[in-house]
Parts: sequence; C-alpha cells; structure tokens
Amino acid sequence: MASFVSADWVRERLGATGFVVIDPRSAMRYLMGHLQLAVSIPYKKLSDPEGKLLPISQLAEALGWMGLGDSDTPVIYDGHDGRNAAMLAWVLEYLGRDDVHIMDVTFQHWVAEGREIFYRPVEADSQNFSAQERPQLRAALADVSADSSAIVIDLRGSDEYAGDDENDERPGHIPGSLNIEWNKLAGDKGQLICTEHKARRLVEAAGVRPGDPIVAMCRSGVRASLGSLAWRRLGYDVRLYPESYLEYMASGLAVER
Repeated sequence: MASFVSADWVRERLGATGFVVIDPRSAMRYLMGHLQLAVSIPYKKLSDPEGKLLPISQLAEALGWMGLGDSDTPVIYDGHDGRNAAMLAWVLEYLGRDDVHIMDVTFQHWVAEGREIFYRPVEADSQNFSAQERPQLRAALADVSADSSAIVIDLRGSDEYAGDDENDERPGHIPGSLNIEWNKLAGDKGQLICTEHKARRLVEAAGVRPGDPIVAMCRSGVRASLGSLAWRRLGYDVRLYPESYLEYMASGLAVER
C-alpha cells in the first residue's frame, strides 16, 4: 500500500540518491512548474490512444524509459484532485512495487507555502524496471457481471451514472452498482485526498461493510483509482477495474438507467 508523506519529507529528499520524484499531471501542467528534478510521467504515456492501460511489458518499458528503475524509490505528487497520483500509485503497486510514496498535500499547496518550483523539463536517464504483476489488485469484466459477489462502486458523476450523459454510446450503469462520486474523495484545505473519516463515512453510508470485496470503476479507471487508494488505505479489499465502463458498455451486457 502506498505511503503518504509530508511536504517536508519530500523536500528533504529532493535530489537525494535513490529517490525519483514523479509528476503525473499533464505535460502542459508540468511545464508550468514542477518540483526540483521531478520527471514527468502522465497517465497518457501509460495508456493507448483509446485510454486503455498498456500491457504489463509495455508499462514496464515505459516506466523505465521515463526514468524509474528497480532501485529507485518513487515519490509522487499531484494537483488539486489527486486522481493522477492515485492512478500512478495503483499502476506501480499492480506492477509489484511496495515502496510508493505520495505527498499528502497538493502541488498548489506546495506553491502557496512559498516552496521552490522549477520550469525546465528534466531529461531522465533510461532505467530497468522489472514488473511483477499483482493480479489481486485488478478486476476484469467478469468481476462486475451479474453473478459476481463483489460490490461494484461506480465513481463517475451522478449524471453519468443515471444515464443523463449522452456522450456514452449506452448511457447508464452496471445493474446493482453503487454510485459514490469520485470528487467527494478529493481533499480540501490543500490536502491531496479526503480524511480517512470521510472516506469511511462515504463507503459505510453506501452500505459497504468491512470485509466486503469492492470493485472500483468509473469510465476509464482514473477517477476510480482515487476510491481504490482511499479505501485500501482503510483496509478494505478493493480491486480497480481499469477498463471500467468503456469496456462494459461495449460488451453488450445489461445497462440500467
């Protein structure tokens, strides 16, 4: 499970041997300011043109090419809603890493405190990244079908869940799935994600009990990763469905509106 660390903890390790600071925001936001020696690893570089997560071998190759090696400790920070950090942290854990660290405040909070930022892009040296898949962290289409025992939590917006978003070819949601909007898990007052108390209250209010298996999904997995991060932090058994509703609605399985 990824560890949350303070801004001071991160500052003390900027430029230190054995640590790689990672900015998972878009390339444009990275160029508008980033932490010292931070390398840019936006999720788009880990997904195909349709937004689907790359195969494991390609993920390992991409991460190594972008500067993260087997002997490097990854330190991730993010902007105001935390979903990029959550998704990258999940990818790294899925590929077998136990040493993932996430700064617990946002980049905006870092700037507001007057801490130093840099603008020149960092050209990382290619490294060797060895992947060791953890399939127990990932859900598939079969895990959200009608005969699955898992509780499916859809973290899209309420309009998407209700079927009011006509951008989807088959608007609606998986029958029996619950809806907790992803942005309710975002932090406030500079914190990257919400408090553990709020995360627990949200999932308990939906009727989920400790020990219940959870599948977190959204449209393409990124927003759902925030739920995965928040609830796994509390000890819940959570798997992320990275293909999410994009795959489900193309499968021909039943959709509710």
